[in-house]
Amino acid sequence: MTKQFWLNLPVKDLHKSKEFFTKLGFSFHPRHHNSDDAAGLLIGDSNVIVMLFPESTFKSFTKNDIADTKQGTEVLLSIDAESKEEVDEMLKKAVQAGGTIYGEPHDQGWMYGAGFTDLDGHRWNVLYMDMSKMPKE
Repeated sequence: MTKQFWLNLPVKDLHKSKEFFTKLGFSFHPRHHNSDDAAGLLIGDSNVIVMLFPESTFKSFTKNDIADTKQGTEVLLSIDAESKEEVDEMLKKAVQAGGTIYGEPHDQGWMYGAGFTDLDGHRWNVLYMDMSKMPKE
């Protein structure tokens, strides 16, 4: 049975991508600490790994063209936040690090979220959910 799950994303400049996510407060798996070919971005308490690969390396795995993130979205990565303020802070950090906001903060009562793109146009959702206020079906 499957023991781990990780995502793979192509990046144009691995060093700049590592710098971007470090500025957002993320850390990296030590396995690829000095690598120019891969970086393991750690997400959440369970340390899900998002592998960042230079585009040429990524293409060698997929044997396919890389999606043009200016024309379409290949994946939406969603991460949780502990508060509305943390959502806002993550967006602020993303913009300061060179990312862009694609979705302004929106409050649905029980869920507050917004979205940013990283340096390569990958879309990230940041969500705070108050499950006690979630509508009952």
